Amino acid sequence: MASVIESRYPNTHTLGAFCEFIDSGKPIPPRLSENGIPAYEIGHILPRELKDTDIFVSDDSGKVLQRYDLITGRVGSLGAFAEYNSDLPVSFSDNILRLRPKEHEKHRVAFVAEYLNSSIGNTQLIRGSRGSLQKVVTQKSLGEIVVPVLGHRENELVAGMDAARAERRAMLAEAEGLLAGVDGFVLEALGVPAPAADGRRVFAVNVAQMRRQSRINSDYYHPERTAVLRSLNMAPESLQTTRLADAVRFVRQQLASPTGTYLSLAHVQSNTGELTDSADTASGTCFVYQSDDVLFARLRPYLNKVHRAESGGSCSTEFHVLRIADPATMLPDYLAAILRSKIVLAQTVHMMTGNTHPRLTNDDVANLRIPIPAMAIQQTIAAEIARRRREARRLRVAAEAGWQGAKGRFEDSVLF
Repeated sequence: MASVIESRYPNTHTLGAFCEFIDSGKPIPPRLSENGIPAYEIGHILPRELKDTDIFVSDDSGKVLQRYDLITGRVGSLGAFAEYNSDLPVSFSDNILRLRPKEHEKHRVAFVAEYLNSSIGNTQLIRGSRGSLQKVVTQKSLGEIVVPVLGHRENELVAGMDAARAERRAMLAEAEGLLAGVDGFVLEALGVPAPAADGRRVFAVNVAQMRRQSRINSDYYHPERTAVLRSLNMAPESLQTTRLADAVRFVRQQLASPTGTYLSLAHVQSNTGELTDSADTASGTCFVYQSDDVLFARLRPYLNKVHRAESGGSCSTEFHVLRIADPATMLPDYLAAILRSKIVLAQTVHMMTGNTHPRLTNDDVANLRIPIPAMAIQQTIAAEIARRRREARRLRVAAEAGWQGAKGRFEDSVLF
């Protein structure tokens, strides 16, 4: 690919000539700072963008990113280059390579980043990397990547990619908004008010109540949870409220290893239940599920991962596989929607135990209180969920098609 670029353009340069230096960051310490500066790892790097980070480290090395720096992963999943566009100092891990452009090249950073993120730049990157099982990018191989100089056309190409990126982002945001709005629709259809957020850390607990419940976990009695239970108890008779265990069967059919479609917690999107791309695999024991089962995560319940299966497969044992006991009384889409709702989340976030890996106990999941409306209301809810899901998926497909088209036009403009 480098030879193609060199034959196509008389004016080219290497990344090594474009940059003042190429270096790596520093190891992220096991004990992080609460008052330090933000730090980035490989997983935060997207094409020309950086995800928000919740990692903070002490600023003791002076090795920080500056505006116009480019960064990319040094090992593992290769190919994404992000440009740093802030004046705030941030740290970066030793698995990241940082490229600092020369002063007179800073105006070209956006084009160089787009070029490196294209298949043209990526092909050179991968061919120059070392290793068979795990690819490793070296400073030398990165510095040898050939980049063309296109003059004023560079700004035009970057503007086209920026417009396509903004259109893609808007379509994905619309899709997310459709799915995120399901909860409000469900509660309105039920006639149940959304629970008021209550972030109190200090509250009184009745000792007699603790004795009756045989629970000494104070958060179990948090006002947010008790308020939801009280509102469900006061619901009209037409809205039956029951324990989850009285409405579903907990299916625990095990396999020694996954077969067919495998779902881990990473495959399920928070709050919407939609499936996401994930490289997570498993080799140990897993559960079997079938179409219309609902997978309910017991690990880190605040992530709110609930998925209604559209086909059969196997899943992590961190899921509860729920199967409706009497299909004549409840629809799978309704069950998934109510388990994702704020009235269930307000219960689960105050029931988890454990610090490093907070989970729900089996008994607590069984005792979750859920409302079950008339079948006509469930059908209305299920139909609206299906409509929103179809539209969200259409938007996502259109967003991806438009984005791939923009990338293809960029590469054609460079190559031809």
